[in-house]
Amino acid sequence: MSEDQPTGVAEGEAGADAADVADANVNADVNAEADRTLDPESAPSGPRTKKPVVVVVEPETPGNVGTIARAMKNFGLYDLKLVDPPELDEDGEAYGFAGHAREDVLPNADEITFEEVVENYHTIGTTAITGEDARSHVRFPFKTPEEVVEDLKTVESDTAIVFGREGKGLNNEELRQLDEVCAIPADERYPVMNLGQAANVILYELRELTVENTQLPDVERERADAGDIERFHEYFSEFLDNVDQRDHRKEKAETLVRRLFGRAHPTEREIHTLLGVLRKANTKLENAEELADRFDEPLYGGNPRGRNAERDDS
Repeated sequence: MSEDQPTGVAEGEAGADAADVADANVNADVNAEADRTLDPESAPSGPRTKKPVVVVVEPETPGNVGTIARAMKNFGLYDLKLVDPPELDEDGEAYGFAGHAREDVLPNADEITFEEVVENYHTIGTTAITGEDARSHVRFPFKTPEEVVEDLKTVESDTAIVFGREGKGLNNEELRQLDEVCAIPADERYPVMNLGQAANVILYELRELTVENTQLPDVERERADAGDIERFHEYFSEFLDNVDQRDHRKEKAETLVRRLFGRAHPTEREIHTLLGVLRKANTKLENAEELADRFDEPLYGGNPRGRNAERDDS
């Protein structure tokens, strides 16, 4: 692979006046960002003291900037840096795509130069195109998003996740200046993702470092009471008796169902529903046997018992 091959991760948009940014004191900006007050409910604190910042280099479409801002807020990130972005009109596409991130992430985004990103952060560039071996060193070695997370768990640093342009991503000269390269595993026939999609995937993987609590409960489900589950097994055993299951097959069926329930961890609602179904089934089967005997009819279909007897005698 040529070292001049462009990166393949899709990009978003941003707007920046390089002259104004160049006059700013970057260290002061970083401190100001740390002191910026956000609504505690809209900006939950994650497990890391220093959360990564997200940088988008020369995004072309405002909608992608809004999409990235929304993904950032979804996964507990609030510091967005934009290198030479387009105009972000409050009534335009960027704010329309940002959802509630229009309230804090997007309006607080900073314009910054690429040089300032390199000088002030540990940088992780994103790309869909990687080198096949060490000879193509600009995009090699690379890490997957999961590997980036594992690495950052043990490092407290000012880190920037850097995304490139929609059409051609980060070029080789830019990647040479970045500390690490991250690539999302995808089908080799079409590994290039839309910028917004790529950002969502990577920021989702970073959630372990950036989000302390989620909307999900502590447990996925609550297992039903052991007594109710045991009652189900009793009903199931009665059901097998009612359908005249042979002893060796009955024992096997009971064991298999017990193992199944042991893995499934049924909820209280699920087990009560099954108890009701089996109770009704057993009642009908018991009544059916009584009626079959009374009217000399087959219990499970076929010829009536009397007719069978007549044919056997003939």
